Amino acid sequence: MGIRERAAKRKARIVAYRTQSFKDAEAWDLAFWQNQTPQQRLFALVAIRKDIAKVRKARRPTGMNVFED
Repeated sequence: MGIRERAAKRKARIVAYRTQSFKDAEAWDLAFWQNQTPQQRLFALVAIRKDIAKVRKARRPTGMNVFED
């Protein structure tokens, strides 16, 4: 599957919510994640960790030997 196909699938899965307060946003977020399966929550965590690793790699100056944390 190419990047365009993956992007289209991801876009179809995106869930958005507009709120008027932080309290309401927290309640919605909690309900959203509690309604996900353990596999979906784990998949999201792994995706976030991969994104963080990409950002760290992109920020690292070239030619430096830096250990990963």
